[in-house]
Amino acid sequence: MSTLSFKNSLTTMQHLRQFIAGLLLVLSYNSFAQLLLETPRVESKLYLGEGEKQPLIVGLGGSEGGNAWASNYWKKTRDQFLEKGYAFLAIGYFGAKGTPDTLNKIALEDVYNAIKTATKNKKVNKKKIAIIGGSRGADLALLLGTYYKDIDCVISIVGSNAVFPGHTTHFTSSCWTYNNIELPFIPVNEEAVPFLKMRNLRGAFEAMLKDTVAVEQSRIKIESIKGAVFFLSATRDEVCPSTPMAEMMMASLTKNKFKYPYEHLAIEGGHAAPLKYFDLIFKFLETNFAKSKSDVKPKQ
Repeated sequence: MSTLSFKNSLTTMQHLRQFIAGLLLVLSYNSFAQLLLETPRVESKLYLGEGEKQPLIVGLGGSEGGNAWASNYWKKTRDQFLEKGYAFLAIGYFGAKGTPDTLNKIALEDVYNAIKTATKNKKVNKKKIAIIGGSRGADLALLLGTYYKDIDCVISIVGSNAVFPGHTTHFTSSCWTYNNIELPFIPVNEEAVPFLKMRNLRGAFEAMLKDTVAVEQSRIKIESIKGAVFFLSATRDEVCPSTPMAEMMMASLTKNKFKYPYEHLAIEGGHAAPLKYFDLIFKFLETNFAKSKSDVKPKQ
């Protein structure tokens, strides 16, 4: 072999090694581990990055059912959480494989037990749990934070301040149960019926919320949450009055001298508008969750 041929071969091998090294770097950067957990009546997919003691983010979809956060639609956002050092648990609590087919009488403990199963993974920091929920999933997130004291942060996207009926044709049962007992819910009153017939969901919710006695009996006692709370609402929400409900929850936290950070941002637009503002969620988590609790200053 001539000296020139040898040099060309050597150069080619060097380029090949550089290409392979670059390819492996790209693959390792984007190759997050994905585990399907065995959790009764709940579909649970756990996504892990490379670090140790990763704080856990739990993602809950809404009344669309299935496991929204495990879908390709949310992959980019899900991967952003992983790139920031979080583990991510996508949960389907109805309308997914092995789960109830209807959003009706969903057991809080089933979802909580799925979260606890995820924290048994050695890469997950079991002492750092935040839950993000949208719409009905926001209600579930708030309830989990209310009933279980090891939830450190709750992000409510267009959530409700109270429990509503399950999504059946008769509306006579609750969306949620705890220890096999239905949670009190706001019933569908006569004033709400015409709105439901017209498929005017916001009108139906506003009519139901006029039953102040039922609202008080079924309200989500968010002042019991042991961590930071962030509400995002939509000013022109066509599904529910998410901004007034968030304002009511903020007032409740203020009244009860809630000692953890809490914040409400009303986003201009319809029901889905706040989903475009995950940069605000990342910022809130970084300030009020990613740090240790000793670093987060309580309200005076």
